[in-house]
Amino acid sequence: MRRASTLASSVVPRVLLSAQDGVTTAAVLQHRIFQAALYGTTSSAAAQSTSRRWYSTALRSLSGGSAKTVSLSIAGALFSVAAVTSVSEEVLAKEPPPPDLVPRDVVLYQYEACPFCNKVKAFLDYYDIPYKVVEVNPLSKKEIKWSAYKKVPILMVNDEQLVDSSDIIDKLSDKILQKKSVDSASDDEERKWRQWVDNHLVHILSPNIYRNTSEALESFDYITSNGNFSYTEKLTVKYAGAAAMYFVSKKLKKKYNITDERAALYEAAETWVDGLNGREFLGGSKPNLADLAVFGVLRPIRYLKSGRDMVENTRIGEWYTKMENAVGESSRMKA
Repeated sequence: MRRASTLASSVVPRVLLSAQDGVTTAAVLQHRIFQAALYGTTSSAAAQSTSRRWYSTALRSLSGGSAKTVSLSIAGALFSVAAVTSVSEEVLAKEPPPPDLVPRDVVLYQYEACPFCNKVKAFLDYYDIPYKVVEVNPLSKKEIKWSAYKKVPILMVNDEQLVDSSDIIDKLSDKILQKKSVDSASDDEERKWRQWVDNHLVHILSPNIYRNTSEALESFDYITSNGNFSYTEKLTVKYAGAAAMYFVSKKLKKKYNITDERAALYEAAETWVDGLNGREFLGGSKPNLADLAVFGVLRPIRYLKSGRDMVENTRIGEWYTKMENAVGESSRMKA
């Protein structure tokens, strides 16, 4: 299975827009370095590596305790194979929309580790909607110069431009899934948690991944090694960006009234688990849009120190693993 282990970066308020007239070139560069840090990029190779680790772990867990049985009889071996096959099929089950509703030309303009971009990708992956990716250089943004909208994600669907992650998902849901819910309470709960993701959870991420110099460098190592940067930009951004974002993260803590960033992250994770109220997913037996939103924004930090600490110190790990299995293989089309 694919662990979407995309790094590092988190979102700061969406008020970080392109520099206005009269701002110096240096200020523009500094601002865009901040954007690179806040919406960063990371490696698909890491995802491939962790997918192999997950698959090995899954096989061990599925076959654990049955090795003796396999050695005792062919029947036992056949039974084990059948069991593994059955469980694997259940894990890989997705919810693809009717083929006639699937758009034929979907292109995502993104930063690989942008939490908002990952929200969109979680939706596309779970519903098995094929899409191409254009990785945007956070400094020059030359890949989206054609658009009046200068932030990511931008999703082109059959030549129609969609922007803002929550709006993108709403519009895709309306067009592709065509759900006619009769459970208003369930809809209200889903809406409440999606708003919680956008208004609260994402603002906790940056103070965590840049909380000290070592974690800031860890984040920027992923960003510069795997993002769309020139060689010169990599050298500049890694060290200058890490130092800058370390201080920016302190301002973010003050802005969002965060005293202890790790405690805030752990509290958010526990709040989400409490919201599940014993259910496998917020959507019940299958993920809903709120599950996909929480999963999407956490993917960029999951395999950084902050994400590892979160899983080790809260109850969210079981749900997160279930989400990885449910979302499954990416539907991203190879270039």
